[in-house]
Amino acid sequence: MLDVRRLRLLHELKIRGTLAEVADAMKYSPSSVSQQLTLLEKEAGVKLLRKSGRRVQLTPQAEILAEHAAALLATLERAETDLAASLTTVTGTVRLAVFQTAALALMPDFLTIMSIEYPEVRVEMTQREPETALYETWARDFDIVVAEQYPGHAAPHHPGLDRAILAKDPIRLAAPRTDLGGKPISSLADTASMAWVMEPHGAASRHWAEQACRSAGFEPDVRYETADLQAQIRLISSGNAVGLLPDLVWAGGVAPVRLLDLPGLPERTVFTSTRTAGRIHPAIRACREVLERVAAERM
Repeated sequence: MLDVRRLRLLHELKIRGTLAEVADAMKYSPSSVSQQLTLLEKEAGVKLLRKSGRRVQLTPQAEILAEHAAALLATLERAETDLAASLTTVTGTVRLAVFQTAALALMPDFLTIMSIEYPEVRVEMTQREPETALYETWARDFDIVVAEQYPGHAAPHHPGLDRAILAKDPIRLAAPRTDLGGKPISSLADTASMAWVMEPHGAASRHWAEQACRSAGFEPDVRYETADLQAQIRLISSGNAVGLLPDLVWAGGVAPVRLLDLPGLPERTVFTSTRTAGRIHPAIRACREVLERVAAERM
């Protein structure tokens, strides 16, 4: 009989790539992971790993077992979900990954409502970039992710993850209340010679913002880079830059900057995602329902 815990380690090795990453994810030592996989080889009666430089690779037989392990883990998650659904009290721990603006705008009200309406549910929140968080939710590091998707920049899809739209979030040009250098700003094209603040290279928002500027006929002078949108707001409101910001950053409050509509009125999509095997778990359903309520009020 194959040991389920060892099969999970094999599955983790397939998706994470190294023994060190498996050990980190599973809170084991690398030597313990290696020992457990050696025992799994003995149980299976076939070689599962082979050396490749300083790493290990899965053999064809290991690939077969890893696929069955993934199916088995999904079955176990569905069993846990069905068991939880049979109870009269909504309980359990939900691990939630969320990007910065959603954490600022949605999490305070969300956590307050959850503590009142579902006191037996423990919510653990971690701030993560959407692309990383989607992968980590697929890999079972999180149960729910609140993610974003910019126009024309689809967020990664992972097998076994669903998606539910929370809101459409308008994106606007943010400029200081006083015109920079005495130059009036009435459109995106008027910012061609001005200093810009954007997220670092690699972020979907950065690529989208650069394309928006290029479509307006200029290459943005990006002098300031930060993934912290609160820092971006301070740079803009103080008169040092312009930028493109989604409405969610204002969280229903008054923006300390001047906001101008962009051509085509672009919007980013804010959505939640969870594994399909566990999406009907009462605690997960409760979290998504409350998130939807809070988003509807905020946006």
